[in-house]
Amino acid sequence: EKKGNLFILTLTGEDEHRLNPTRIDAIRSALNQIRSDSASHSGSVLITTAQGKFFSNGYDLAWAGSSPDKIRLMSSKLRALVADLISFPMPTIAAVTGHACAGGFILAFSHDCVVMRKARGFLYMSEMDIGLKIPAWFMALISCKIGDPVLRRDVVLKAKKLTAEQGVKRGIVDAAYDSAEETVKGAIELGEKLAQKGWNGQVYSENRKQLYKEILNQLGVDETTDDLNKIAIASSKM
Repeated sequence: EKKGNLFILTLTGEDEHRLNPTRIDAIRSALNQIRSDSASHSGSVLITTAQGKFFSNGYDLAWAGSSPDKIRLMSSKLRALVADLISFPMPTIAAVTGHACAGGFILAFSHDCVVMRKARGFLYMSEMDIGLKIPAWFMALISCKIGDPVLRRDVVLKAKKLTAEQGVKRGIVDAAYDSAEETVKGAIELGEKLAQKGWNGQVYSENRKQLYKEILNQLGVDETTDDLNKIAIASSKM
């Protein structure tokens, strides 16, 4: 949806918005369309949100089953999506109206700003709880986005679930709102303020890529494919 200089990308449906190749391809296709529709990209802003209880519940392990090839494909697709967002030629906002877990956490924090719903949803890196090694590129993004080492430890090593208000207090969420509607409205208001800056989109993209060079440097390899395969096999037996 386009509102003035704002592009609003919504993950639709009441499912968990798990990240399989079909869903990731659909998101990347929408991003490519936005790139084409906004020729100069100056003064434009992207907002990503989702319907239902989940913003995204991470990798779709049920889709992958125990297939290493499917798991590799799923991982490479998500890394490509994150690279798209880091190089995207306009400011980006994640309006998190439900749970953002594991890969969903990574998707949300691949945006420049995060606003979040108070009443439902939490931020959660579940890898410790499910016995999965966090890949280096996940860690690079987490390190860039969570400056507080104590909070970073709690998120990674204690699998701490953070509410919107806790995220604001700890400085990783920009604002918290009472409902999904107010969260999206808040994202739109923030987007309008950013759009008024009229920043050059290509310059914004290049500066963001410099800011998050460490993340981009880690996107070429996902060394946890075998670990994901073990989890997928275990999940298929449950």
